[in-house]
This record gives sequence, C-alpha cells and structure tokens, in this order.
Amino acid sequence: MQNANPWKSYRQVTLLTAPPGQIVLMLFEGALRALEQALPGFSCSDPAEANMTIHNNLQRAQDIIRELNGALNMEEGGEFASTMRRLYDYFDRRIWESNLRKKREGVEEVIRHLTELRDAWATMLSRPNPLPAASAVPSAITAD
Repeated sequence: MQNANPWKSYRQVTLLTAPPGQIVLMLFEGALRALEQALPGFSCSDPAEANMTIHNNLQRAQDIIRELNGALNMEEGGEFASTMRRLYDYFDRRIWESNLRKKREGVEEVIRHLTELRDAWATMLSRPNPLPAASAVPSAITAD
C-alpha cells in the first residue's frame, strides 16, 4: 500500500474547506502558474520538448479558465457574470491561438490580465468589511 502524498492531501482538504471566494483565488493562481510554466517552451530549441511544455501547460490553464467560466452563475451574477464570461472566453481563445501557433504573445497578454484580476480578487477578499458591491461578487459563482 502506497502512502498518500501529503501535499496532495493538503491541497484537497484546502480546496474542500475553502470558501468560494478563496477557491476562485486559488484557480486564478493555478491558471497563472500553468501559463508561466508554458513560457520557457517558446524558447526551447528541442521541438518535442517545446511542444510538450507549451501544450501541456496551456491545456491546464485552459481547463482552469473553463472551470471558472462554467462556475459563473449567469442568473444571479448579472452584469458581472456576463462580463466575466466574455473575458474568460477571450482568455480561452487567446491561449488556444498561442498553443496552435506556438506564439507567446497571447499567453503574455492573458498573464497580464489574469494577474490584475487575481490581485483585485485578493484585495477584495482581504478587506475586513467588504463594500456592499464587493460582497455580492462571490454570488456570481455557484458552489457546484
């Protein structure tokens, strides 16, 4: 019998016990990590290694972006959810184009925008008494 990976167990417990707003932050960070891990592949001289590094990491980032997109509650999220849906669709398209053409510009653009979103989200979560509008933002995300 193999021992469980303690890091994997920790991440699972953290994910299962985190509030929805914190899960969104974790997903932003995961997508950014995958995008940043893809960047070295664009300058790799070995085509097989470059394609594997780029493709695998961009696929992971797209999966996370699609999860964020799919978790939006379009009925209760109002204009915020609609805006985020369009933004996530745009990110997904830019990542797909970068993967197809093996060009880093789309990845760098998504990193810039996603970093701003992540930072704003983290700031909102860190406020002891969020503004009324900010406290409504997590309701755009379902708990599926």
